[in-house]
Amino acid sequence: MSTIFGSSIGRKLLMSLSGLFLVVFLIIHLSINLLLLVPDGGQMFNVAANFMALPLIKYGLQPVLFAGFIVHIIYAAILTAQNNKARGSAKYASGNNTKDVMWASKNMFVLGLTVSAFLVVHLIDYWVPLQITHAAESITIDGVEMHNTYALVNAAFAESWRVILYVIGALGLTIHLTHGFWSAFQTLGLSNNIWRSRWTVAGIAFAWIVGLGFAAIAILQFAFYQ
Repeated sequence: MSTIFGSSIGRKLLMSLSGLFLVVFLIIHLSINLLLLVPDGGQMFNVAANFMALPLIKYGLQPVLFAGFIVHIIYAAILTAQNNKARGSAKYASGNNTKDVMWASKNMFVLGLTVSAFLVVHLIDYWVPLQITHAAESITIDGVEMHNTYALVNAAFAESWRVILYVIGALGLTIHLTHGFWSAFQTLGLSNNIWRSRWTVAGIAFAWIVGLGFAAIAILQFAFYQ
């Protein structure tokens, strides 16, 4: 098993599987964040956020999620280094002049670093005050005491510079997904001449839905929910 995942194909397989796992997380995360736009003072969002903080999820799924991010980042770095070494000086000759190759596919590592940097800011903004410092205020809904996560998010999106940062992060994620989505299915052997174009279209549509969704939430919170 270690030999398989130590090979180039094995590394690509791990990166693809971890990437698809993170795609599922993005769908869930966006679905919950859309509750920020429900005009109920944040009650539905707080209830959903409180559910995600249950011990089974906090101590069971969260470590798995973090592991997925770490695996994806590490293997992306390894594969990028291997590809650069294999191309050698040829990469300087071809550069970004290579035709018929998506810009995102030639800059996946840089885009990945952009998304990772945004993720660190995101964790500092929300995960740390909720899980580490417990600085977030409490609220009681239907007799259940929980963190007022809505107030934390709403306060963050009251600052224009932070909204701009989140829009930039969402854009970086979008471009990253336009290549990563179909590439993962290709690595898993679920792509051919016909399905390659279908996965590409599906990936672009999914990427923009997710990216615009996260960006719109930040912008609308800033514009109408303060």
